[in-house]
Amino acid sequence: MFEQSPKEEILHIIKEIEINPSATQRALSGRLGISLGKTNYLIKELINKGIIKVKNFSHNPGKMGKIHYILTKNGFKHKVELMYHFLEKKEREYTLLKQECEKLTTKG
Repeated sequence: MFEQSPKEEILHIIKEIEINPSATQRALSGRLGISLGKTNYLIKELINKGIIKVKNFSHNPGKMGKIHYILTKNGFKHKVELMYHFLEKKEREYTLLKQECEKLTTKG
């Protein structure tokens, strides 16, 4: 199995946030199969780069409460770029696997 690149992990986080904006970092971590610390780090980076923003829906000051992650306009553009690179990578992998299969079938 191919290991995920950081770009793929970021793409998966963005897609998960779009599906469930109120997902906790622990839930995202579990769904994506990456550590909680790495999930936290990647989300902080996405926030710092303006790709996502966080809305606190708690009415009590000083209490975090329920939060929602929101994909920004810049985030949507970033998602499209990541998807393009992801599809390019998968196409290259497919081509290599197809060539390997053709080599094996012509030798036999």
